[in-house]
Amino acid sequence: MTDTFVTIARFQYSSEAEIVKGRLEADGIQVFLKDNITIDTDPLVSNAIGGIKLKVLSKDEKEAKEILKSIKVHSLDDSGNPIICPNCGKQEVEMYSSIDSLKSFMSFLVGIVTFTLPFHTRYKYVCENCKTEFPIK
Repeated sequence: MTDTFVTIARFQYSSEAEIVKGRLEADGIQVFLKDNITIDTDPLVSNAIGGIKLKVLSKDEKEAKEILKSIKVHSLDDSGNPIICPNCGKQEVEMYSSIDSLKSFMSFLVGIVTFTLPFHTRYKYVCENCKTEFPIK
């Protein structure tokens, strides 16, 4: 089954996927992006359809994952220092947008009704190691 594609990563935006695709192709790995045109047409459906799927041939899966692991950048603070999880102390922290207040929910609804992007979004950080969610002030 070396001629089948497997998903090794998902991205919310096509620009992120294209950068990683270029890096993998530079190393000779054949890459296929799924749902990138759909999300470029309507970015609001990205979470609904699971983002842009980055697929590689199953024979290249291990090598591609190693390359992804080596280039993955985690969240940084305003000084350029890695954000550290307050629970486990690891630097494997990612930023996510969330709708966790009435203000951000109303902004989301206005965005849907007017076909615009939400103008108020809250962000949270999530540790990939211990799954702790926390805000950064």
